[in-house]
Amino acid sequence: MAKYLLLKHYRGAPEAVNCVPMDQWEPEEITAHIRYMDEFAAKLRETGEFVGEQGLAPEGTFVRYDGEGRPPVTDGPFAETKDLIAGWMIIDVDSYERALELAAELSAAPGAGGKPIHEWLELRPCLAPLPTITE
Repeated sequence: MAKYLLLKHYRGAPEAVNCVPMDQWEPEEITAHIRYMDEFAAKLRETGEFVGEQGLAPEGTFVRYDGEGRPPVTDGPFAETKDLIAGWMIIDVDSYERALELAAELSAAPGAGGKPIHEWLELRPCLAPLPTITE
């Protein structure tokens, strides 16, 4: 089994086919989208392929260590993840091909007009634990 991270993007990915921003959807379209996501996760729980998921709020701040006793540095020259990443899901699957299959299915979540979004999802393998060396 290998774990993969599926990232849902607000922007930054190639444009989806049905790219109407969620803040322009009707309430029932948002409900249908969330229902699809919940049913998708439930199906993966049943197959044992679900690890975790979380939608993300649009608020966020960059923080970095800038020396002892110094305040963190926030807001840089780069886009913040709050503008880019809408949520994530981690799956644990038998193969890369299965991860691709599930990402494609998740991409079909309904959006405006009840039609599939066909959004691009970022699929990234999680690093495996490093081997333990004993002497």
